[in-house]
Amino acid sequence: MSEKKNLGHNSKKDFLKNPVEHIDITSFDSRKIISSMEKMSFVSRETANAANIFNEMIKDKDCTIFLTLAGSTSAAGCMNIYKDLVKYNMVDAIIATGASIVDMDFFEALGFRHYQGSQFQDDTELRKNYIDRIYDTYIDEEELQKCDQKICEIADALDPRSYTSREFINEMGKYLKKHSKKKDSLIETAYDNNVPIFCPAFTDSSAGFGLVTHQENHPKNHITIDSIRELRELTEIKIQSKGSGLFMIGGGVPKNFVQDTVICAELLGKEVDMHKYAVQITVADSRDGACSSSTLKEASSWGKVDIAKEQMVFAEATSVLPLIASDAYHKGDWKNRTRKNFSKIFK
Repeated sequence: MSEKKNLGHNSKKDFLKNPVEHIDITSFDSRKIISSMEKMSFVSRETANAANIFNEMIKDKDCTIFLTLAGSTSAAGCMNIYKDLVKYNMVDAIIATGASIVDMDFFEALGFRHYQGSQFQDDTELRKNYIDRIYDTYIDEEELQKCDQKICEIADALDPRSYTSREFINEMGKYLKKHSKKKDSLIETAYDNNVPIFCPAFTDSSAGFGLVTHQENHPKNHITIDSIRELRELTEIKIQSKGSGLFMIGGGVPKNFVQDTVICAELLGKEVDMHKYAVQITVADSRDGACSSSTLKEASSWGKVDIAKEQMVFAEATSVLPLIASDAYHKGDWKNRTRKNFSKIFK
């Protein structure tokens, strides 16, 4: 608890002085660590097995790889990992929370930062300084509101009709191509490489505040988000895929959304296989019947995930994801993959 000694009455500048630095999986080679962890037990062996399954997905030329993101790992230093998974052709479509895409990635692309802080800080003092806290990470609320406003401006410039979150995020990518302060964001990289991004709970983020403002400003002619059509769009990707694998960080809505494509395809009269591969990194518990929307074995009972090649990794993602991603990058099987360019099927 020695950290408490440094906490007192501070200014906003005192709080926001140590930016989070995002880890670079290309700068270190974790292959020896992963191979050593294979010979261990507990979470180490789970991690190594997850890395091996992810590499199998990459080597399988028929496999469409879905990346799902929930939680705050982007703010915590993993943002460049997700960007590199797209850049180096290790994922083909992304399903995420609105916060991961808008409040974290788009936010930093506008030139703002997340900052290292303390989980022991008096939150009343943070509130007085207009600072939001994610565990031990700080965000300037005034900057976040500028992010909200930018979403509103993008919406104001669009034709008033319904859009899927994928369509709107594509427009965000177009905007960043011209105006980003920080290049190589996840949104911009996905836009450049025709990797669609879906946010099934898009309004649970700065996008929601921005779009509410947009609709308030244009009560009769405004855009809206069609989450039903985006489930159909994501299902179309599953239908057009010979096989598929899931690489899931956290659980929740993104995890359920991508798994539901199997059921949705069947209801549309299309024969599709269950997701052949599945890796989930989570700290959620299964004892309450949830595990952030079921264990992978449980999902198999619904006909969503094949249990032959699945691995739950019960760990905080920032501690094991860099090892798994670096291992895959340095093994280099992604060099033999053909880009699937799924964004093009919706044009």
